[in-house]
Amino acid sequence: MMTDLGDLLNRTTALALAYLESAGERPVAPPASMEQLVADLGGELPAGPGDPAEVVGSRARAADPGLVVANAGRYFGFVEGGALAAALAADWLTSTWDQNAALFVLSPAATAAEEVCRRWLCDLLGLPPGASAGFTTGGQMANLTGLAAGRHHVLQAAGWDVEADGLFGAPEITVVVGEERHATIDRALRFLGLGDRRVTVVPADGQGRLRVSALAGALGTGPAIVCAQAGNVNTGAFDPVGEVCEVVHERGAWVHVDGAFGLWAAAVPALRHLTEGVERADSWATDGHKWLNVPYDSGFVFCAHPDSHRAAMRVSAAYLLQTGSRNGVDWSPESSRRARVFPVWAALRSLGRTGVAAMVERSCAQARRFAGILAADDAVTVLNDVVLNQVLVGVGDDDRTRAVAAAVQAEGVTWLGTTVWQGHPAIRISVSDHATTDADVAVAADALLRAVHG
Repeated sequence: MMTDLGDLLNRTTALALAYLESAGERPVAPPASMEQLVADLGGELPAGPGDPAEVVGSRARAADPGLVVANAGRYFGFVEGGALAAALAADWLTSTWDQNAALFVLSPAATAAEEVCRRWLCDLLGLPPGASAGFTTGGQMANLTGLAAGRHHVLQAAGWDVEADGLFGAPEITVVVGEERHATIDRALRFLGLGDRRVTVVPADGQGRLRVSALAGALGTGPAIVCAQAGNVNTGAFDPVGEVCEVVHERGAWVHVDGAFGLWAAAVPALRHLTEGVERADSWATDGHKWLNVPYDSGFVFCAHPDSHRAAMRVSAAYLLQTGSRNGVDWSPESSRRARVFPVWAALRSLGRTGVAAMVERSCAQARRFAGILAADDAVTVLNDVVLNQVLVGVGDDDRTRAVAAAVQAEGVTWLGTTVWQGHPAIRISVSDHATTDADVAVAADALLRAVHG
């Protein structure tokens, strides 16, 4: 007999609780191989239906050896937040409600929640209160959307309708990026027909900040877009966005800010100086599944020019009933999409202004604690100014740094990432999980130092 729905959901709750209760004791990065996981999850497609409870239970058992524990406080490999209790619970309800957030008529509740969160987020992040907002899968699509709005805006000013006429024959757009921009900027520009070899790269300083002195000579005379960064992915450093805007807007060009995690510094009084002038930009991208600690996936794009934002994303068809003052499809590349705004609403409502600030500030303090423990050891070099939540570490020569990182990753007590910084391998530590405690930092730092001296 097939399991009834109530029993199935109760069993699933038990599986979820068992995972959460054991997360702190599990290896952070399990050693399961791709071959093992495919074998356990695979086999022939069943010929017919199966019991849903058995399907969920067997999936949980087969997936378990391949789960990375990124939400229990000791994962520092990428900038990944955990999942706040309110956000996790709201995410479960989101799946239960199964709302399509594309149109008001499809989900008035999701549409209203997006408008409420737009207002809350603009206020929290110090952005213009009238900025438009789209709710995307993450920073990649948020960057793409902001840059698409910029492409529309600068070409419209030059007398060209890119949505109607495409890029063939269009005025050439000068795109300027910093040497240390995130890879999703390049990818978004490729999606928009503004390929790698058409981009002008200006140098960065020793912490990865774009050198404003190089901007004026790179802008050219026609339509132009400049990509600035709030929070370098390696060092956490911020481009001087206010100065960038001053130079770029004098030329009538567009400034897009990639603030995937760093934009959240604006929510913290003690860190707000890092984002000085950011409100003067034209578009902004950030993530919810990083420092807001909502479940994957969640990103936000904001635009100071709603008409350009909407024009770049617009879709129309006779059957699409675009009623009401807001339709989500107007503000993001996705049409049919999950109502990912509900966990965002729950996170913001449960934390409030001071809770968001405390969560971000705590991560930054723990990054400084990490750096302090490691810098006290003569065998370790901290390579960056720890201004936010990122710590870069070198251990002797390149081979030694790579070997130490591999040893820590294999042990499983914690997981630290690697990168290349100024031509050399480095260990990259990112602190952004609300569940991380000072004790977790001590355990992770000890694991790294044992690998250094082992």
